[in-house]
Amino acid sequence: MRVRKNIRIVGAERQALAAAVSKKYAAGGSVREIAESINRSYGFVHRLLEETGVTLRPRGGNHRPAQTH
Repeated sequence: MRVRKNIRIVGAERQALAAAVSKKYAAGGSVREIAESINRSYGFVHRLLEETGVTLRPRGGNHRPAQTH
């Protein structure tokens, strides 16, 4: 699903898009990947996820401390 840039998305259309974005995020997609797939910004997708009450995952990368021998 691609959304035209610079077009305000409101009402039922926004709810439908938010549900689709939430589903992709729950399936493991990153905010950046989803934003690119729907042709919208990172911030837009982030706001949609927050609006739907999705708990955002922490940022990526290795968070484990180095092992000591």
